[in-house]
Amino acid sequence: MWYELLNIFFFIFHTVFTLFNVVGWMFRRTRRLHLITILLTAFSWFVVGIWYGWGYCFCTDWHWQVREILGYKDQTRSYIHFLVLKLTGINFNPQLVEKITLLIFLFCCFMSIWLNIADIKKKRLAR
Repeated sequence: MWYELLNIFFFIFHTVFTLFNVVGWMFRRTRRLHLITILLTAFSWFVVGIWYGWGYCFCTDWHWQVREILGYKDQTRSYIHFLVLKLTGINFNPQLVEKITLLIFLFCCFMSIWLNIADIKKKRLAR
C-alpha cells in the first residue's frame, strides 16, 4: 500500500516538476522558482551525473526503486521515455527521446537565465 502511494506520488510530482521545467520560464511570477528548478535539474544531470551517469535524476532513481519493489519491470533509463511510453503507448527510440529532452532542457535553461536577467535589469531601471 505504502509503495503504491509512493509510485503515484512520484508519477505526479516528477511529471509536474518536468512540465514546470518546460513552461515555468514563460511566466514572470514563476521565473525565479523556475531558475531554481532548472538549476537543480542541471546539477543532478551534469554534476551528480559525473558519478552516476549522465542525465542522472534523483526522482527517477527513487521512483525506479519503488517500482522495482512493486515488481514493475518497465523502467527505462529515461523518465521522459517512460512517460511518453505510458501516456501514448508509443515506444520511441530512447536515444532520440534523450536528445530531444536535452535540446528542450537547454532551450528552457537559456530562456530562464535570459529572462531572469532581463527582469532584474528592468527592476533596477525602474528604481
